[in-house]
This record gives sequence, structure tokens and C-alpha cells, in this order.
Amino acid sequence: MSKMKNRSLGGSTVTDANTALQRQKKLYVRNWGKDFIDHSLQPSWKNRRILDGGRQMASWNSVPLQITYETFGWIAFFSWSISFYPQVILNFRRKRVVGLNFDFVVLNLTKHSSYLIYNASLYFSSAIQKQYFDKYGYGEMIPVAANDVAFSIHAVLLTAITLFQIVIYDRGNQKVSKISIAIVCAVWLVAAVCFFIALPSHSWLWLISIFNSIQVFMTVIKYIPQAVMNFMRKSTDGFCIGNILLDFLGGVTNYAQMAVQSIDQNSWVNFYGNIGKTLLSLISVFFDLVFMCQHFILYPGNKAHISTKPNKEGAEPLIKSPDDPTSENV
Repeated sequence: MSKMKNRSLGGSTVTDANTALQRQKKLYVRNWGKDFIDHSLQPSWKNRRILDGGRQMASWNSVPLQITYETFGWIAFFSWSISFYPQVILNFRRKRVVGLNFDFVVLNLTKHSSYLIYNASLYFSSAIQKQYFDKYGYGEMIPVAANDVAFSIHAVLLTAITLFQIVIYDRGNQKVSKISIAIVCAVWLVAAVCFFIALPSHSWLWLISIFNSIQVFMTVIKYIPQAVMNFMRKSTDGFCIGNILLDFLGGVTNYAQMAVQSIDQNSWVNFYGNIGKTLLSLISVFFDLVFMCQHFILYPGNKAHISTKPNKEGAEPLIKSPDDPTSENV
């Protein structure tokens, strides 16, 4: 009987030990499961962090590449941000905006506003991030960095200030074309229609991709009026080349930032996952090269002779009349 009791006690001891071990394992998994996911259960979520609020982000594999990524990003931010100031300062010193194409500024404001909506939404909204992960995979990183959001906010403010200078300073006989006004109105009308289409199904990723497409479209067309105006005047007088040089630096470092992230993650999804940012860099660099060619090679030192005489009723109207052949804007 004593032997039977010992065996029974021994079995009970082993059972209790196994139960305690299982409880410890469950406690361990429950505590650490908040921060890490078992890669054996979720192999596609390897190298991922679970952040507060449920937001999921991929982690960096290389610290040097992460530092390089952040460095390129903030170089691009400061280059693009500072690039707005030379034109603003030039306008302030001259107290005139003759030579700066007004269509360029109007289109630029819409471009940066749509880009701000895209960047801020994808960076701050956990719902949109989840839709992004569902589409491109949980092993990918969000293709918007803090410097992208900071740049967009700054760009909208500085472009608005430049537009205000156009309103208050001497603008000669230059005007905003009705074509540009029509394009801006059409773009925001399309954006409004897309919002109501996305609202019932909460297709927010699709909606902000529309804003991303808008900023790409506006980036393509916004440079054309200034480039054509320089060609027709055979001069870049009044258009500050300093902002172009800084814009060129920002475009190159922005593209390099995306390349560094792709190398670290061994994936090029961030290029087509954020096609707007990719095309933004390429288009900006292309037109920057065009403007540098105009300024330094084709029309170096040329001064344009533009009449600044107001019409008989006073100051020239800001919006171009369709039958007005004297406007410098194209």
C-alpha cells in the first residue's frame, strides 16, 4: 500500500509540475506576445514589431542603413524646405513678382496640399496602415517617414505665402491663366467625388492613393508654365535659381532614401507602394536640370524687358482674361 501511495504521490507531483510549467509558458507567451509574434506561427511576420494601439511596423535589419535612411530623409527635408525661401526673399526685396510664373504657384499649392493629405493620412492613421499592410504584406515598412509629413506641412505654408506675395506685390501685366484655375477646380472636384465613393466601404487607402496621383499629375504640369515662360522671354530674370539647386538636392536625396530602405528590407515594394514619392523625385530632378540649363547655359545673365505699367483702371487683374494677349503667363 505504501508503494502504491508513493507512486500515486509521485504521479501527482509530476502532473502538478507539468501543469505549473504549462501555466508559466502561457504567462510567458501572454506577456511577450504583446511585443513579439512567434515566427514559427507567423513566418511572414518575421522582423516585425507590435506597437501600442495595434500599429504594426517592420524593423530595420541594419543600424547603419537606418541611420543613413534618416540622414538622407532629413537632408531632403531641409533642402526642399529651404528651397522655398530664396524666391520669397527675392520677392520681398524687389517688392515685385514679375518673372515668377503665377500658374506655377497656383498649381504648386494644389500639389503640396494633396501630398500633405496623402503623407499625413498614411503616417498617422492606423486604419489606413492596416489596409496598406493587407495589400502589400505585413513584412513591408510604411513608405512615409516623419520628414515627409514635416516637409508637406512646411511646403503648403510657404507656397501660400508666395501666393499672398503675388496678390500684394507689383506683378506687371502677368496674370493667372484661366486654364490653371480650371485645372485646380477640376482636380478638387474629382477628389470630392472620390471621397464620397470611398466613404461607404471605407476604402481610405484607395482614396489617399488618388491624392497621391493628383500630386504626381500636378508635379508634371506645374513646371511647364515656368519653363515655357523662360523660353519665351529668353531669360530667367525674376525666377530664383537658388530654389532649383536646393530642390535638385532634395530630389536626389529623397530617391536615395527610398533606395536605402529597399536595400535593408531586400524589397522594392516601397518604390511602387509609394509611386507618388518615386515619381516626385524623378520629375523634380528632370525639370530642375531643365531650369539649370536655361539659367546657366541658354540664357545666362539675360534681363527680360517686361512692362510693369498698370492698365487705365489701376492695377492689373490677377486672373487672365481669355482675350488678353499681353499676359506674360502661358
